[in-house]
Order: sequence, then C-alpha cells, then structure tokens
Amino acid sequence: MLAKIAWQSLRSRRYTAWLTLLSIAISVFVLLGVEHIRFEAKESFSKTVSGVDLIAGARTGQLNLLLYSVFRIGNPTNNISWQSYQAFANDPKVAWTIPISLGDSHRGFRVVGTTGDFFERFRFGENARLDFSEGRAFAKVFDVVLGADIAKKLNYRLHDPIVLAHGLGQVSFSSHDDRSFTVTGILKPTGTPADQALYISLQGMEAIHLNWRDGVKIPGKRIMDEDIEKRDLTPKSITAFMIGLQSKMATFQVQRQINQYAKEPLLAILPGVTLMELWEMMRAMENTLQLISYLVLFSALLGLSTMLLSSIRERQREIAVMRAIGASSWFVFLIIQLEALLIVLSAIILAICLLAVALHFSKTYLAENFGIFISNLVMNDSIIMHLGIIVASTFLLSLIPALSAYRLSLHQGLTVRN
Repeated sequence: MLAKIAWQSLRSRRYTAWLTLLSIAISVFVLLGVEHIRFEAKESFSKTVSGVDLIAGARTGQLNLLLYSVFRIGNPTNNISWQSYQAFANDPKVAWTIPISLGDSHRGFRVVGTTGDFFERFRFGENARLDFSEGRAFAKVFDVVLGADIAKKLNYRLHDPIVLAHGLGQVSFSSHDDRSFTVTGILKPTGTPADQALYISLQGMEAIHLNWRDGVKIPGKRIMDEDIEKRDLTPKSITAFMIGLQSKMATFQVQRQINQYAKEPLLAILPGVTLMELWEMMRAMENTLQLISYLVLFSALLGLSTMLLSSIRERQREIAVMRAIGASSWFVFLIIQLEALLIVLSAIILAICLLAVALHFSKTYLAENFGIFISNLVMNDSIIMHLGIIVASTFLLSLIPALSAYRLSLHQGLTVRN
C-alpha cells in the first residue's frame, strides 16, 4: 500500500517528477559512463602490448624506453650495437626477439625497421596477432607495410610508392628521395600505436642510409641498385628489441643480465609493470573526471530534494487526510523517502539502458579513432558500488523533506493552514 500511495502521489505531480527523473538519469549516465570507459581504457591501455616478457634498449628511464619502443613517443637516448643484440637474441633462455630501429618518418608518422618476426610474434589485447587487411609482409629490401591509420588518412593503396624522410618531423628537408618504397601490405586496425607506423625491413633501413654519414646525405653520392645487392645490409645498430622467453621463470634473470651487461649500458623493463606505472601518472585526470561526475550527480539529487521539499507545503491537506485515517507520522516520513527512491531507481534503470545502447553503437568509433576498446556494459563490482552510493545519497538528501513532512504531520494534525 505504501508503494501504491507514493506512486499515485508522484503521478499527481508527473511533469515535475519526470523532469527530476531525467536530470538524475543524465547524471547517472555520465557517472556510469565515465566509470565504464575509465575501466575499459585502463584495460585497453594495459593490453597495448602483450606476450612480451621484456623490452630492452639503451640505458634511459623506464617510461622513456616504453614510450618510444611501444607508443612511438619521444626519442631514444642512444642505439644498441648489433653485436649486443645478437648476444641476447642467441641466449638459450630467449625464445624470440623483435628488433626495432627508429629514426625515419613519413609525413609525421614513424618508420619502424624490424624483421618478419614482428608480424608473427607481436601481440596486443587478448593475445591477438597482427593481421593484414590487404597484401602481405615485406619480402624485399624496399617493401613497406602500412598501419591501418596511415593507409586510411593518407589514402594509400597496395603498390603505391612512398618516399621516407630522415628524422621525425612533420616536415623534413632531408628526404630519402633517391629511393622509394613500395606498399606491399596494409594491417587491419588494432586500436594500438601499431596502426600509426610504417614497417620496413632492417635491410631497407640500412640501404637508404648507405650514402649518409652522421645524419647528413653525402652530396653527389648515389647508390645504384646493383651496388645495394652487393652490400652487406646487416644493421650496425638498432634502437630497442622485444624479448619473449622460453620460461617466465627466467624473466628476472635475463633482466638482470641485460641491466648488468658490461660491454654496453643497457636497460630491460617489464612492459606490464611499466604500463601500470604510466597509468598511475594519469590518476589525477582520472580522479578529476570522477569528481566532476559526482558533483553533477550531487546537483541532480539536490534538485530532487528541493522538489520534494517545495511540494510539502502544497501537500498539507494530503498529509492531514492521511493523519485523519490513522496514518502515523513515520508513515508520512516513509512516503516521502519512497517517492525519492522510486524516482532514483527509475532514473538508474533509464540511465543503464541508455548507456548500454550508447556503448553498443559507439565502441567501433572509439576503437578506430581513439584506440579504446570497450565492451558492453557489465555490472561489475565498481558499477554496483557506485549504484549503492547513489541510493545511499538519495536516502540522506531525502531526509530533509521527509523530516519536514514528519514534523508537519506531528504539529498540524488535522489543522490546515490557508
């Protein structure tokens, strides 16, 4: 009976109740949306690279090594000699390696010199491998594979010629215009930094620098195709390399070997641990988003409390009638609390439905444009905790109008003010 009376009371003020419900639904939508995207972004971020036990490079900060080797952000402090790389690549405890050589670009996108193992061994997300939407991996010295974003933004197709530039700037005056690469493959979108790079062989990287010295092209010196075929294109150095081990038990042993390597100052990092450290640095932004969401929600709940409080004076006759038929003051108190709860629960259901629909239709867009892989809305512990906070906050803020109605029913009884 209590619920029926509360429902009928809300129906008598349906327009005000609907507006309040909508404002709370939007607030809950924002709060749950931010929480869900934050959780999914964190998961997606931590899965930018998977299956890699160690990343090694020249000695620098851990975050810097991670940023330039995985996210293509920043610059390496130094290179690694090919001999040092070979020493660890041939270690019995190492199952595979992916060498990475950076330093060139194409219209602002990084060029990555690597081997065919990159397409076979590199994993992202839930151990997903790189797939080709068109073509195949590079096989010749001047073949190039494009990330999905580059092919889309620059409108490249298979067999298109591409000229690389020396350095990493958007505009470069030192281009490798005496030798062009041919597009042989385009990767499928991954939503990771892999979409925003061009991939050539280490031999190709070495070949375009044959007539260069100390970062400057030697004037008048041109290398002919037949000369390139005769040259030894084994790289002299690389920028970093990813490592997969035979056994996870050897992770810290190999990491210590690399960090204490006597012939060259090197650094090895655990990518998962360093990714979490990087995420921790962004916790301030994460907390700010949550704070804004809670302030919006608090504002909406305060509006609900105000709406109920302002209706108390209009409902003096209604309260007097309830008292006359034997309803206690606590009954009146519970009616007001139940009305607030009905509005908030309806708003929560509406917000969850809207959020589920919005996530379903936006996840492809978020993955392709922002690299955020989000799943459909799942009622995990965090979401349930936030819903509990919303209900508890509703009870607390509704105490103001409920106690007002309680006192009114005590003092006025059947007396109605005009």
